[in-house]
Amino acid sequence: MFTGIVTAVGRVKVGKRQPGAGSRPAGLTLTIAVSYRGLKRGESIAVNGACLTVEKVVKGGFTVHAVATTLDRTLIGEYAPGRQVNLERALKASDRLGGHLVQGHVDGVARVIAVADRDDARLLDLNVPAEVREVTVPHGSITVDGVSLTVNALPASGAVQVSLIPFTRTHTTLGAAQVGDRVHVEGDVLGKYVKALCRTNS
Repeated sequence: MFTGIVTAVGRVKVGKRQPGAGSRPAGLTLTIAVSYRGLKRGESIAVNGACLTVEKVVKGGFTVHAVATTLDRTLIGEYAPGRQVNLERALKASDRLGGHLVQGHVDGVARVIAVADRDDARLLDLNVPAEVREVTVPHGSITVDGVSLTVNALPASGAVQVSLIPFTRTHTTLGAAQVGDRVHVEGDVLGKYVKALCRTNS
């Protein structure tokens, strides 16, 4: 479990495809450079919002393995050396919940369709998957590339608008987002449960 409060921006050093059955690769091993201390094998880290397990701790970083099903739902298979990624270590029971409850289960990929500056905020309009739009409400929560954000508005069908404060633009990769960029999105887990309960009782 995570909070969507990014604690570091890492950099992909190595991406290595793993052999699988037939012509289909079994997954991808990434080595990520970051200055975390006290990392341990087996702990969970959200990489651009996708929960991955630390397989090995190396000097100046760690390695993770993204299985084929993760590659099917995310952009991780496209990550090349030099790519910057938002990172968050798993939540401790004693930690402050500064963002919202984030599972690290990417629901799909969204596309940035508009970027606009309004005073000291930067507004991003995202075209999100239908299952994410259905559980999103104004002033609710959404996770974008691992960052907990408040929904500013629902400007059009299939679209969600978020507002980036200066700190978020400086301390995450979202400050560089441009029209056409693709990002991971995770819908609010509370909205997902409400949706499931409504379907069960209908």
